[in-house]
Amino acid sequence: MATVITSRDPAQLFAAPQVRLSRREDGAILLSSPQPLQAYPRCVGADLEHWADNAPQRMFLAERGADGAWRELRYGQARQQVRCIAASLLRMGLPEGRPVAVLSDNGIEHALLMLACLHVGIPYAALSPAYSLMSRDHAKLRSLVSRLQPGLLYAASAQRYGAALAAIEGLHQAALVVADDGDVPVGAQPFSSLLAHEDEAAVDARHALVGPDTVAKILFTSGSIAEPKGVINTQRMLCASQQAKAQLWPFLADTPPVIVDWLPWNHTFGGNHNFNLVLRHGGTLYIDGGKPAPGLFDASIANLREIAPTLYFNVPRGFDMLVSALRTDAALRRNFFSRLQLMFYAGSALPQNLWEDLIALSIQETGQPVPMVTAWGSTETAPLATDCHYQAPRSGVIGLPAPGVELKLLPAGGKLEIRVRGPNVTPGYLDQPELTARAFDEEGYYRIGDAVRFADEGNPEAGLVFDGRVAEDFKLSSGTWVNVGAVRIKGIELLAPVAQDIVVTGHDGEQIGFLVFANLPACRALAGLPVDAPAAEALSHPVVRGKVRQGLQAMRQLGGGSSTYASRALLMSEPASVDAGEITDKGYINQSAVLVRRAQMVSALEQGGDGVIAIDG
Repeated sequence: MATVITSRDPAQLFAAPQVRLSRREDGAILLSSPQPLQAYPRCVGADLEHWADNAPQRMFLAERGADGAWRELRYGQARQQVRCIAASLLRMGLPEGRPVAVLSDNGIEHALLMLACLHVGIPYAALSPAYSLMSRDHAKLRSLVSRLQPGLLYAASAQRYGAALAAIEGLHQAALVVADDGDVPVGAQPFSSLLAHEDEAAVDARHALVGPDTVAKILFTSGSIAEPKGVINTQRMLCASQQAKAQLWPFLADTPPVIVDWLPWNHTFGGNHNFNLVLRHGGTLYIDGGKPAPGLFDASIANLREIAPTLYFNVPRGFDMLVSALRTDAALRRNFFSRLQLMFYAGSALPQNLWEDLIALSIQETGQPVPMVTAWGSTETAPLATDCHYQAPRSGVIGLPAPGVELKLLPAGGKLEIRVRGPNVTPGYLDQPELTARAFDEEGYYRIGDAVRFADEGNPEAGLVFDGRVAEDFKLSSGTWVNVGAVRIKGIELLAPVAQDIVVTGHDGEQIGFLVFANLPACRALAGLPVDAPAAEALSHPVVRGKVRQGLQAMRQLGGGSSTYASRALLMSEPASVDAGEITDKGYINQSAVLVRRAQMVSALEQGGDGVIAIDG
């Protein structure tokens, strides 16, 4: 049965925004929700059992098969297969505490294996597919496998992951399972073999032992200069986070979500927030094989032409590409908005021009604005810490603390550093006790490293605004602090459509500079060049350079002094490097990694070298 939406009115979708605030003599501001966190399941597997009992024929997951048709999995089928896989894992006698490591994009087999692990308390660790498929040296993959020492390793394709499997050979002693898509390597077993066993008594016994403190996942942070951190995610974290979301988004009880989603499950946004939200509310997840990257986003557009979501999640780069398609494709626009209740961005701040474009397109198609909301958190907070469960007046408002979450705001360098405590927070990092100890303050608050400010000092219910990373901000030689997050977002907005992303430079210098990751298709179109024109030709074209100069001048004219605008920019044709940690699976840029790897470009910016676009003054 098709999902029928109940409302697009924020007042009917969401719980009323409320916050409890107190100020301490040491300058700390304490925030929490007056709405207590209600009881939640002891483990994620309880949600699967619930929907398999109550809606066994409802579609849970779907993905495109080799023939292009949707391959569907219903809740009753999912439970039956999860229990078979769980029985096989128990029968294999995997060493206690050793995780199941997964080398795979999102997919039905991946989901079943993940759910089987969660069902019987075996830690699950999905490793970024980029470390296997895009990396040249497989250094991060080798390091993570050595640290995890998995009891079982699953590869979604023996062929596609062949080089990765060869790179980690000898570093582990895990049982190897591969997808049934071709020849099975010697010593491995096909995924289908995991479905061959049933042992209800063994599975029920182990499932009964899974509780809030059971380790559910090891999720690795993106990592840049340092090694990725293995964040312990417990069942309590995952279930508490979804309970808080259920209380803030009560409409989900009446409208089971339908989403078309590409966000990777090795990250907390896709794997904890989105996947678990669908499971918690008996919804349907269409696994999107596309990504917000040239040549790959076409698959996402094709899916959205066919499947109308009720909720749509993406990162800013994905929304940037979606806006272009929605403007020119009436059929896509009609289907996309036909039953959409809200749009949700996360991963990084959404430029205001994209926010306005999406709202305008929703009004054009539906006659009313579709709410645009967000939340804030991290891998360490599972991820929900704050939620903007109301229509904010502009981009960047991250909302209010979720039920059960306590926030502490501390003055730091002219900003308010934010720290988090609650049942959604990690107990620590895998085999890194010293790093764990440093991550928490003396009151048990997690030091997330972000800064916030109040959207309206006189009205706390208006929520908090993300104010950048504390560690990313820097001083100019004048002693003036630069708010990197705010400058970057304003730069992307004013340098549109040339800038796909920006890295801010100028540490201890006299002026700010921009290293610009260019949107090459937009630059070619702007210059009137063929779609296959060389990157260098597009980036050196006078029209493109003039557009950048125009944007820099517009930033300066906004006023606010030299710490609020860039006086020069350098367009980069080389994309961000996965191996160097410059870009994550979710498509956002790691500022510090880029600054280290591209130090020569930073120097060229400062010295006004070849290719630098500058404004006078």
